[in-house]
Amino acid sequence: MSPDTGPLSTSANVAEFPARAPQRLAVSFEFSPPRTEAAERTLWETVSRLTPLHPAFFSVTYGAGGSTRQRTHETVARLKSETGIDAAAHLTCVAATQGEIDDVARAYWDAGIRHIVALRGDPPGGMGGKYSVHPGGYENAAALVTGLKKIGPFQISVAGYPEKHPDSADAKADLENLKRKVDAGADRCITQFFFEADDFLRFRDNAAAAGIHVPIVPGIMPVTNFQGITKMAGLCGSKVPAWLANLFDGLEDDLETRRMIAATVAGDLCRRLQGEGVEQFHFYTLNRADLTFAICHLLGVRPR
Repeated sequence: MSPDTGPLSTSANVAEFPARAPQRLAVSFEFSPPRTEAAERTLWETVSRLTPLHPAFFSVTYGAGGSTRQRTHETVARLKSETGIDAAAHLTCVAATQGEIDDVARAYWDAGIRHIVALRGDPPGGMGGKYSVHPGGYENAAALVTGLKKIGPFQISVAGYPEKHPDSADAKADLENLKRKVDAGADRCITQFFFEADDFLRFRDNAAAAGIHVPIVPGIMPVTNFQGITKMAGLCGSKVPAWLANLFDGLEDDLETRRMIAATVAGDLCRRLQGEGVEQFHFYTLNRADLTFAICHLLGVRPR
C-alpha cells in the first residue's frame, strides 16, 4: 500500500467483495447512551436499521467517570428486551468503589444482562487526562474482570490496542496487560480503532505468541469527520496515516464525498482483514446506521 494514496489506489472494486457473508462471519455494533430526546430518536432509528443484520451483540458505552451509568443501564435493558439480541454493557473502574461497581454488575445480572465490556476507563476529565485508582476501587481492568467473575459467569469482553495504549510503557507491556485480563477470565478482546491492516495483523500474531488465545476482534471506525478522528486518535494512541489525511484533504465542506470515502476506506480495510482470516468485526457506529450498514452490505452481511 502506498503511504501517499492508501487503499483507494488499489485495483479493488466492488465486484471483489464477497457476494454473501460466510456463515461464520459475525458483526457487532457499539452505541452511546443518548443525552437528548433528539439523540434518542436517532439512536433507535439506528437500532431499527441495524437489527435485521442479526449482529452477535450490541454494546453500550459508559461515560467518563461513570457519568452515563443510569442511561447506559436503561439503553442496554431496552436493547435486550426490544430486539432480542445480546446486549453488552460497558463497565469501568473509574470514580467508584469495588462495592459500588459490584452493585452495578449485580443489577445487570438481575436484569438479564450477561455480557459486560470490562474497561479500566478514562479519567473523569475524559481521554488524555491522568488516571488514578479510585480509593477502594478496582485497580485496573484485569482486577475488574476477576471481580465480575466472582459475581456471576458473565461473558466478558476487554479492550486491546494494536498500536498500544498511551499509558503503556511499550508494546510488550501492553500485551502483558492484555494477557492478565484474559487470564482473569475475559472471553474476547475488542480492539481500539486503527487504519492500517498490518497493525492489527501484527497485534493478533503477537498476542497469539504471548499465549493470548481468545478471539481478537477488530474495532472499525468509519471516518467522516477527519478533524474529529485525528483528535480522538491522538488521545487513544491510534495513528492517522498520511494517505488517509490526503484522501480527506479539501473536503471540509463536502459531507457527501467524505461519506463515500469513509465507506470505501473502511470497507477495504475489512475486506483485507477478512482475507487474512478475520471472522468478526465490531463497528463503532457513533449512533448512525448508514455507513455501518453499507460496509456490512459490502462484506455480504445483509438482512435475512
